[in-house]
Amino acid sequence: MFLSRVTVNMHSVFSPEFQKIASGPYQIHSMLWDMFSDSEYRERDFLYRVDLKESKPVIFIVSERKPYCNGSLWNIETKSYNPVITEGKKLGFSLRANPIVTKTIPATKGQEKKRYKHDVVMDAKQRIIKEYGDKSPLPPVAEIVQQEGFRWLSSRSERLGFSIEDGFVRADAYNQVNFMQGKKNRKVSLSTIDFTGILTVKDSEKFIETLGKGVGPAKGFGCGLMLVRSV
Repeated sequence: MFLSRVTVNMHSVFSPEFQKIASGPYQIHSMLWDMFSDSEYRERDFLYRVDLKESKPVIFIVSERKPYCNGSLWNIETKSYNPVITEGKKLGFSLRANPIVTKTIPATKGQEKKRYKHDVVMDAKQRIIKEYGDKSPLPPVAEIVQQEGFRWLSSRSERLGFSIEDGFVRADAYNQVNFMQGKKNRKVSLSTIDFTGILTVKDSEKFIETLGKGVGPAKGFGCGLMLVRSV
């Protein structure tokens, strides 16, 4: 695998090309695909995350191939990424994820069952209103994000090769994003939560696979990349 850091060249910040890319999540998504478009038959084999530093994008990428960019808009720094991780090791981590729950509406006469997805925060709000009534005050959003975000990540951690403990993980920066995708202008809505904290590796093989394949859905739109460091 490879780990890359992509930054914009300072002289290009005000260029029309950069302004077009910086106009939304789908434009950044398309730009990242272009960096790996060595074949029209390629499937996505990279994860990425976009952070802002001094109002400028900094993009982190974990990929099976080195990214490549024509022109002088971006600086790309790439190094080999072959983590050696042992079971029981504690690591600091950072993750931006799209935590969702899938609900099923049972089939009725003449209709098939339906599945729909909610982000965990909206699902929790609906559950609280249903239980206590719509006139009952909701807990602070930050409290819901922390509780439901931790629950979501913890419920998946075992099959991803790690464990987390309450009190050692912070879930915040809840954000709802809406944008139009592609030539058909399909509306895309997703919510993200940023996780930071300490984890313990339980299965090194599964965990290394998680670092390459990501956590949760919406990986094509900047979610799922877990960055780790020694503590």
